[in-house]
Amino acid sequence: MFVHVVKSKIHRVKVTGADLNYIGSITIDEDLMDAANIIEGEKVQIVNNNNGERLETYAIPGPRNSGEITLNGAAARKVAKGDVLILITYAMMDIEQAKTFKPKLLFPNEENNLLK
Repeated sequence: MFVHVVKSKIHRVKVTGADLNYIGSITIDEDLMDAANIIEGEKVQIVNNNNGERLETYAIPGPRNSGEITLNGAAARKVAKGDVLILITYAMMDIEQAKTFKPKLLFPNEENNLLK
């Protein structure tokens, strides 16, 4: 049996931009992606603490040490600059592996989205 478990979480980052005219995705500072073990193109669940929206898209890397968190395409309509988000990725694994798996949990600086 396989189960979905949290693989990584970036907790409480602020939206730095929303680009309706971009093709789609979420742009995430590549330092945050690396620390959270998120790869380019990986599905990301986005939870908006300000308005309760939940959506899924895929990750693309933003400039390192920039703190960038930009929602692109249609997802840009679901956020406003300054909204606080939680970004979550999941993995499928067998139930025995899932019992001991430890996800990557990040708590960046809430003011600038940088690693502390």
